[in-house]
Amino acid sequence: MAGPLTGVRVVELAGMGPGPFAGMLLADLGAEVLRVDRPGVHGHPGDPGLDVLGRGKRSVALDLKQPRAAEVVRHLAARADILIEGFRPGVAERLGIGPQDCQAVNPALVYGRMTGWGQDGPLANTAGHDITYLALSGLLHAIGPADGPPVPPLNVVGDYGGGGMLLAFGVLAALLSARQAGVGQVVDASIVDGAALLSAQVHGLMRQGLWADRRGGNLLDGSAPNYGVYTTADGRHLAVGPLEPKFWAEFAARVGVDGDPYDPAGWPALRERIAERIATRTRAEWLAVFDGSDACVAPVLSLSEAASADHPHLAARGTFVESYGVTQPAPAPRFSATPAALTAPPPHPGEHTREALADWGVDDVNALIAAAVAIQA
Repeated sequence: MAGPLTGVRVVELAGMGPGPFAGMLLADLGAEVLRVDRPGVHGHPGDPGLDVLGRGKRSVALDLKQPRAAEVVRHLAARADILIEGFRPGVAERLGIGPQDCQAVNPALVYGRMTGWGQDGPLANTAGHDITYLALSGLLHAIGPADGPPVPPLNVVGDYGGGGMLLAFGVLAALLSARQAGVGQVVDASIVDGAALLSAQVHGLMRQGLWADRRGGNLLDGSAPNYGVYTTADGRHLAVGPLEPKFWAEFAARVGVDGDPYDPAGWPALRERIAERIATRTRAEWLAVFDGSDACVAPVLSLSEAASADHPHLAARGTFVESYGVTQPAPAPRFSATPAALTAPPPHPGEHTREALADWGVDDVNALIAAAVAIQA
């Protein structure tokens, strides 16, 4: 069965991180995603064929510095529903493939723009990375121990949560609008905006005096004894999160501790007692204690452990799959009638130049390749 985005055509101007992640999400759901690579360049640090963000896509290689390549991109845009790019502001315009150029040949085109700082503002044309965008959003300040500096949460919160995920959400919302109104629009997705959006509930809690604007002392930042990570006897870890009273009661009974986790004044002492108890048994022993319970306890699996599918829940759900020689997360979410699927391995840059351009109606593919405007890998 086809995915929910079957029939949607997407042109992805190759980039790094969040843009390719958004393209992967669309491809997983059935969209036809054509990635436009620069000759001999790929953002993945390693074998492009193992770049999971490229799964389900085809690749054409175009030398965008040549005017004829811009003509090809505009040709593709004329036949696409969505175009995604992640250049600095103004670069696409200078290349002749900006929103006005592309929407001139396809007024219904949704033009998705992925940047760190956004298309305008004092920082729009400056460099940055996930950590700097998180820093400005306020999120980075909130993550980490009270007695140390903030801790970067990998690049999953900014690049992928606040960036690529929001871009995919935005272009699909704009596509719905375009199909109703017949007119596309530009989607300005910036990581700093998206990361700030992820903190919406925290801002509401701060306004009510229920969240302190500092690391430490908050219910969900690892300070509360009933929401944190504890070390077991074998040096491994358990994630503990029995926030509600009935769950806390079950946890406390199974661990053998007492105390009030809802009184911040007693948090340090209660956390120490829990830590002492957890340190008396191995992770496996504790998992046997909590098996089938509502104590809200889970093992802290490494990336390799999670991908191994040894955990019965991950195995039953098929959360990870082995595909094209790589163990990787399966498409999500799940659809009852139009399931998502992994349809093709990640391409090498230019792997499909000849066939894909022909499929998209480009007539003079051989001439473009002969002139090095397009490159067939």
